[in-house]
Amino acid sequence: MRLWINRRSEVPIREQLATQIRQAVLSGDLTPEERLPSTRELARRFDVHPNTVSAAYLLLEREGWLEARRGSGVFVHRQPPAGTLSPEVAVYRLIEKMAAEAAALGAAAEAVRAVMRRWLDSRPPTRWLVVEPDAELRGIVQRELAGALKLPVDGCSLEECRVPGALDAAMAVAMPSRERLVREALPPAAHLYVAQASSISFSLAQYLPAPQMSLVGVASGWPDFLKIAATMLTAAGLPAEALLLRDATRRGWQRGLSETAAVICDVVTASRLPAGCRAIPFRLVSEATLARLRQEEARLAAGEAL
Repeated sequence: MRLWINRRSEVPIREQLATQIRQAVLSGDLTPEERLPSTRELARRFDVHPNTVSAAYLLLEREGWLEARRGSGVFVHRQPPAGTLSPEVAVYRLIEKMAAEAAALGAAAEAVRAVMRRWLDSRPPTRWLVVEPDAELRGIVQRELAGALKLPVDGCSLEECRVPGALDAAMAVAMPSRERLVREALPPAAHLYVAQASSISFSLAQYLPAPQMSLVGVASGWPDFLKIAATMLTAAGLPAEALLLRDATRRGWQRGLSETAAVICDVVTASRLPAGCRAIPFRLVSEATLARLRQEEARLAAGEAL
């Protein structure tokens, strides 16, 4: 029985061993009551901890594939589970067959691995993925990108992006203040697009100085938006009592906004304002960033590598 271990894979070594042993039983490479190598033997062969091999054997024993006999070792169960191959096992069988055919043609194992890596890396992305720990900010950036780009835009937290498969066919995007955190959460080889933030202070300049005796609303579910906008308006001479700050994550946040001269808000909150409110929405992602991401989409459509 041949076994492979890929230390760079996101799949735990225990799962790699268990899957290959299941496949070997189903394919007949391992027969009922055949003795398997000891945990120490496999651990030495692959330079892994014996507990890793023991965990794989224990999992297969619980599933009915193997049976441990005191003083004798671990054996294929007399009556291993029957049934069709799982997708994962079926893929292993295809890869095994391909590797055997490649070897018959004289191809070295490293050459086969290199070709497979190039093939996997050549799959074009099909979506954008906003990686952002703050759920409110993540939703705002997703809405802005979705309104400006052609490909679907998904979002995830730092914890979610570490889940195997979360980054499949995705181009990760992060705000500049989160770049370090996001890079630490992503695999080393993953590419990250860092969005340039729009200047809220620059955007507000065209509306300043604010007219006196006006009641101005500021609404957003993202606390930093409220803080920056309020600071700019008060610095421009608008009295603090003329500002109506509304946290869009709280119940009753729309109260009083209909009486304001205008409501400064993000693009998500703009769609939730009471009827009749004059919304002044500001984008957090700069137009320069949107133009760059559109260029990447155009390159994908033309079949060029990113």
